[in-house]
Amino acid sequence: MDELLDIVNDEDIVIDRQMRSTVHQLGLQHRGAHVFLFTQDGKMLVQKRSADRVHSPSALDCSVSEHVKAGESYLDAAMRGMREEMGVEGIEIKPLVKFRMNYGVNDNEISTLYEGIVDLDKIKFDPVEIEEVNYYDLTELQEMIKAGNVKVCGWFVELLNWYSQKLTKMSFIF
Repeated sequence: MDELLDIVNDEDIVIDRQMRSTVHQLGLQHRGAHVFLFTQDGKMLVQKRSADRVHSPSALDCSVSEHVKAGESYLDAAMRGMREEMGVEGIEIKPLVKFRMNYGVNDNEISTLYEGIVDLDKIKFDPVEIEEVNYYDLTELQEMIKAGNVKVCGWFVELLNWYSQKLTKMSFIF
């Protein structure tokens, strides 16, 4: 799916707009939003991306990961992602960190990570983008990743490392 994205400089100021395909072809810096959703008992909602996704197919990912469309705010992108990917609305989320990171070949983003609490009964994930969702205790999730028996998006590993106060490849923006 091609969409118009804002191109930003290192200070996160919009300097241009290009289609997503061009952004990724040329490695232009753009914006992203991620959400960590937790159950009332502290388990993280983790999505498994569909096998037909171009980037990181069948890999575990954040509860929500979105590109920020041109003219859209980080928060609006996160809210849109929760609605489109998980079928939930009206969840209060708070920003945790704004960072710069290389997500892969020609994928350079400035992103914001949010967190919130979700009601399990409200989740109706998009089966086109998401194969399944599961709920993990953070320790259990980190052990699965360390054991290497699950495929995980690289950006998700970095975000989990930051969340757990471990070393990360993220550069922070203040």
